[in-house]
Amino acid sequence: MVKKDIDWGNLGFGYQIADYRFVANFKDGKWDEGEIITDSNIVLNECAGVFQYCQACFEGLKAYTTEDGRIVCFRPDLNASRMADSCEKLMMPVFPEDKFVEAVEQVVKANAAWVPPYGSGATLYIRPYMIGTNPVIGVKPADEYQFRIFVTPVGPYFKGGAKPITIRVSDEDRAAPHGTGNIKAGLNYAMSLHNIVDAHNKGFDENMYLDPATRTKVEETGGANFYFITKDGKFVTPKSDSILPSITRRSLMIVAEKYLGLTVEHREVKLSEVPDFVECGLCGTAAVISPVGKIVDHGKDICFASGMEDMGPVTKKLYDTLTGIQMGTIEGPEGWVHEIMKED
Repeated sequence: MVKKDIDWGNLGFGYQIADYRFVANFKDGKWDEGEIITDSNIVLNECAGVFQYCQACFEGLKAYTTEDGRIVCFRPDLNASRMADSCEKLMMPVFPEDKFVEAVEQVVKANAAWVPPYGSGATLYIRPYMIGTNPVIGVKPADEYQFRIFVTPVGPYFKGGAKPITIRVSDEDRAAPHGTGNIKAGLNYAMSLHNIVDAHNKGFDENMYLDPATRTKVEETGGANFYFITKDGKFVTPKSDSILPSITRRSLMIVAEKYLGLTVEHREVKLSEVPDFVECGLCGTAAVISPVGKIVDHGKDICFASGMEDMGPVTKKLYDTLTGIQMGTIEGPEGWVHEIMKED
């Protein structure tokens, strides 16, 4: 297998068309077998359910090349499970979880030439998604759906390493109480676009959303989960029914406890206690970890002891350990690193 002629070390975090994608269709109450195709375009009726009532959900994961020449991905079974939860909430047919993992394997194998080499800092981003496809004019679920996966090679989310970011406490909510905040629906991200652009225009990197019911507790940013480190070395992550259950965050909880020996607390986190933490970070598939140096709460700066120059010491250990597991240089828990193929 010959790799694509790409300057892997200078890839940005953006989309470029790879050769193949996977597509399966749901019609007459059942899924077809699905297939690998070359056409990157989708042709739909103007009245398709996805356009009228936003029946769309998605996932995100990555494929990596390990030091010993294997192409692997990280915990795809959890992506399959989370997508099933999203589909059930949106009245969409669940794509079978075992078939989901098989489809990921198929599309990565087909695009093996696009998987960046080990040590390049780049990865192959994998985007599974599902949409309602048949015409729907009355307010109801669609009857037909399409499940697809495309891939694109991406560079590291932060060129030159992750520097601590500055975020603000948001006056807007990303989710309603008892709503869709805990699933990966496209509409959740549309809701946050105005607010993230406004934050960027005002010099902030991200928004901290509070719980929509009382607006006193930390939730997430809209694109990543929070974690905090206490003065006595505890790893704390906010718990709420309207937070998306990040696979990276769930993995970091195990890394913190089993690899770093930290006490882990998954609980409600009040905004009033945030100044007492010594480190703060965001975690998600794209960047793995984004250290937070400062939170601005309506003119009041909350600065963390770890500072604005580098990752805090615990955050650095978390990042190095988790990425080491993903890249195969550190032995991970059984089943975390899913081997797709060995390179020639």
